[in-house]
Amino acid sequence: MPDQLLFAMEAGLNGLMAGVMYSLVALGFVLIFKASGIFNYAQGVLALFAALTLVGFMDGQVPFAHLINAVFGTDLHNFGWQLPGIVAIVLTVGVMVLLAIIIERYVLKHLVNQPPIILFMATIGMAYFLEGFGDIMWGADIKKLDVGLPQGINETVESVTDSLLGYGFFIDNLDIVASVVAALLVISLTLFSQYSKQGRALRAVADDHQAALSVGISLRFIWVLVWSIAGIVALVAGIMWGSKSGVQFSLSLIALKALPVLMLGGFTSIPGAIVGGLIIGMGEKLFEFFIGPMIGGATENWFAYVLALLFLVFRPQGLFGEKIIERV
Repeated sequence: MPDQLLFAMEAGLNGLMAGVMYSLVALGFVLIFKASGIFNYAQGVLALFAALTLVGFMDGQVPFAHLINAVFGTDLHNFGWQLPGIVAIVLTVGVMVLLAIIIERYVLKHLVNQPPIILFMATIGMAYFLEGFGDIMWGADIKKLDVGLPQGINETVESVTDSLLGYGFFIDNLDIVASVVAALLVISLTLFSQYSKQGRALRAVADDHQAALSVGISLRFIWVLVWSIAGIVALVAGIMWGSKSGVQFSLSLIALKALPVLMLGGFTSIPGAIVGGLIIGMGEKLFEFFIGPMIGGATENWFAYVLALLFLVFRPQGLFGEKIIERV
């Protein structure tokens, strides 16, 4: 088999793995959109905040240490203990649920039945607030996140591909773990959305707030529930991205890469978030491999957005999204 084809196969496989990482962020967007009909601009910041909180718990860091030291002249940094990863994850889940309750009580409750643009602007405000709040709470320095996930080259994949093709593929163990976790999340969330009472109520709320209220559906409970689930999904994304590249404030920008994923898969489809991520991930790697050298490279920065633009022109609802017809 020609070397060029082998290299392309390896690039495509790594692209699929990268696409799964994009999809983990896109899942949170889909959940919020299905519940409220709005695009949650704060989802990327939720992943950042969850990762910062997790690292803070694991390292025994004192929250707001920099602010306390500046005000009182103390020298507090750590409690002197560290928590196991699983305990820190459970505590972080509790924080994300508490955050969902606060968001519903102090923001969403006052915006019932408001136009989608108002809710969208509210999520922009939440994004900037949470980013600043996370900075004050945990500090802005780059943090290492290690919850025990395997990293480095997968020797099994390398040996199998080497024996079959004469060339060993480099696939990161962390990407494989992310793929398994993403698959489990999609299955769980799809079953929840389609077959649970809360999942059906969630779809009813997305269609019409007032109609859902009129049949006894608690809008406040649904919003707390879906923002809690989105926070947990954000935590999973934060763990994967934080383990891969460290926990830093640029982590919030992964939301921008989730936009093309949503446009391809559809804003209302949970499986579509995964499929869209796989298409974007593999497409940008293969496009860079074959076309990048001809036009100067760096095509991964814009390929996804050009592909999303084409979908907006020819199939605006995405591959799996619902086609909405409004009668006037």
